[in-house]
Amino acid sequence: MDTAPLSAPTLHEASRALWLATLSLMAAFMQTQAPAHRYLLARRIARNFETLRTQDCFSADCRRRFDRLGSRWQAQADRLRPGEPAPSRWQELMRRLLGS
Repeated sequence: MDTAPLSAPTLHEASRALWLATLSLMAAFMQTQAPAHRYLLARRIARNFETLRTQDCFSADCRRRFDRLGSRWQAQADRLRPGEPAPSRWQELMRRLLGS
């Protein structure tokens, strides 16, 4: 009996799985009300988008979208950071313009 060896997961499959996991985290973020949990989820989502943005298996347009989403989720995490005053709208605008 000839059995083909199981192939190792490809980078594309792993990246797709990370994208699906990120969608699940986004759903969890929307369902939880605990500020500390929302903060941690937003940080993880932002990091996942940062990873997805660097994967060549996605199109350039898709990676640009991941970059924008990552920035939005990082801003969300910054707003939820415990013990930190929330940045004003002016500070947020300046941060976006300066790209930091």
